[in-house]
Amino acid sequence: MSYVNPDPEPERSTGLEPGGGVPPGETPPAESSMPEAGPRETHNPAKGWAKGPLTAILVLVVLIAAFFLAYALILIL
Repeated sequence: MSYVNPDPEPERSTGLEPGGGVPPGETPPAESSMPEAGPRETHNPAKGWAKGPLTAILVLVVLIAAFFLAYALILIL
């Protein structure tokens, strides 16, 4: 197996100046930071659960727990 150098040869690489530097315009502009990654979402902010569905779930849980408690008491007696 022969070894191949992964680095390009500076004489054959495009866009390099004689000293090995890159002239302006050859590289893309710098990336911006994460806070500027996209538009700010104000149309659908997260506010948690609504009161109606949360109340319905809690009532359902209490009814199921009461059913199993009553069923356990019936089996014991």
